[in-house]
Amino acid sequence: MKKFWVFAISLFCGTTLFAGEKMIQVKGSDTMVNLGQAWAEAFMEVHPDSAIAVTGGGSGTGIAALINGTCDIAESSRNMKPEEIAQAKQNGHDVKEFVVGLDALTVVVHPDNPVSQLNIDQLSGIFSGKIKNWKEVGGPDREIVALSRERNSGTHIFFLEHVVRRGNEKGPEEFDPAILMLPSSQTIAEEVSHNPEAIGYFGLGYLTQDEKAIAVSKNPEGPFIMPSVETASKGEYPISRPLLMYTGGVPQGNVKVFIDFAKSSQGQEIVKQMDFVPLKK
Repeated sequence: MKKFWVFAISLFCGTTLFAGEKMIQVKGSDTMVNLGQAWAEAFMEVHPDSAIAVTGGGSGTGIAALINGTCDIAESSRNMKPEEIAQAKQNGHDVKEFVVGLDALTVVVHPDNPVSQLNIDQLSGIFSGKIKNWKEVGGPDREIVALSRERNSGTHIFFLEHVVRRGNEKGPEEFDPAILMLPSSQTIAEEVSHNPEAIGYFGLGYLTQDEKAIAVSKNPEGPFIMPSVETASKGEYPISRPLLMYTGGVPQGNVKVFIDFAKSSQGQEIVKQMDFVPLKK
């Protein structure tokens, strides 16, 4: 599977932009940045006089740029908050949302870790600091090293609301202060692959043979479901989520053409190739 491990990419192609339009600025989710790059590369093959800059930094970074009018498209692995939409409106931006794919948020451990399944209550306990030793969840007598994305990450917020708070977005649970907050999904993958005590989470597209995915259940008794394109598309995997694009108004020109491309059959085939979940047609 071809993957692109680049987190801040500017793509330039040609010197004349078709239809006289400026470069499209896409910014936001680190989960989606590799997908955004793949879309941009394929799009520019079809439209060789276009130019697209794709950068990461987290969903919050992209949303902030959209609110401030400094990007054309914000990529986000979480929904914009009502207060963010209101702030954008105050700045003259009538936010529009587009679902461009789905993701199975994947919980991973080191391949040598014998633990192979966890329920949501156990995951909440681990990441809130109530469960601190692997023996409490059927593993070895070793301290758990929990890893999370930083607070600006849409993945962080989704995991907080749907796992740590067990679906209650306003719940009192928080990440344990002792958790290591890491700047990207790739850094979590690298740490888990080298640390037998570690547990972390990231989008399915980042999973490699160097990490072991955990089967997850909503209930203690199961069923425990492995993250995959198939289980997420069927709605079976319990921590699936939409992948989103936001614009500051009804998209026009090249921005509209690019979003339409991402949602097209060709664009959704790229979603599948990048190990995310394509939209149902």
